[in-house]
Amino acid sequence: MKIIPPSYEILDALDQQGLAVRIEFSGRICYKSEDKIDKDSALPFVSKMAEHGHNSVLEMGVVSLRIRYPEPDMLAELYATQPRYLQIDTQAENTLLVTGSVRAFREMLIFHPGCRLVQGMSAFLAERHPYFFATIIPEGGFQDQPGMIMSKVRLHEIDKLPQPLRLKHRHLAVKFIVNRAVTHEIVRHRPCSFLQESQRYCRYADNKFGGEVTFIKPMFYGDGTPEYRLWHQAMAETEQLYLKLLETSTPQAARTVLPNSCKTELIVYANLQEWRHIFRLRTTKAAEPSMREVMIPLHQELTG
Repeated sequence: MKIIPPSYEILDALDQQGLAVRIEFSGRICYKSEDKIDKDSALPFVSKMAEHGHNSVLEMGVVSLRIRYPEPDMLAELYATQPRYLQIDTQAENTLLVTGSVRAFREMLIFHPGCRLVQGMSAFLAERHPYFFATIIPEGGFQDQPGMIMSKVRLHEIDKLPQPLRLKHRHLAVKFIVNRAVTHEIVRHRPCSFLQESQRYCRYADNKFGGEVTFIKPMFYGDGTPEYRLWHQAMAETEQLYLKLLETSTPQAARTVLPNSCKTELIVYANLQEWRHIFRLRTTKAAEPSMREVMIPLHQELTG
């Protein structure tokens, strides 16, 4: 049995990487298969995710586009599709700033292939990232959109936007190592994207996990107190039950005895506007203490 403190890591440098690298890094958290990452692993990984429709993983790659469209009714046509999970702002006459995840752009093409702006965005992205769109390109290919001008907006450009736009279009990923009680609360936030270590697939009896279960040290009980000793005893007994069940059961069956104190890794990806909302809720005195234990220092680090 291993006991560790909670922690977090700001993954801002990850956004400096290409879409495929970002998505692979985040996706492998679920299976704790980061050891399989190498210089050639990203494209096969994301291609497989796209092919099998593992859409939550594809939310971990966000891209911003600047679009100049020639006909005013194109915008009304786009809004008529009720676009999900795309942040759309007008920057100038007939010019849009659109930010969304790979999943959001893929689903727009799947459900609204006739929309001209969707066709233009999809064609632009598919040319640069074909592995995300190979299985969903419309029969006959994309239609030409004369007069539509599109470009990718780089991260340093997003950071120079006026504050109201930057808050909506700048995304930030944070990896938390916390107990499952904390993650149960974090994943209620919208709009955010989440990927979490899976007890269904992770077999903690394996050597890669040291053959043991890892627990997060509870902030409620001081070392050596009667309460801490009871908690420690409960975790030790639970670990033995879990390992015993693994002798005849799958991880998804054995995990049913694991408690909230289990360590888990969770990547949270959201725009700065939503992070502000998270901090407003999760750093107050009314917030759950274990949540405040990580959210307060994270907020302080991000705000300087």
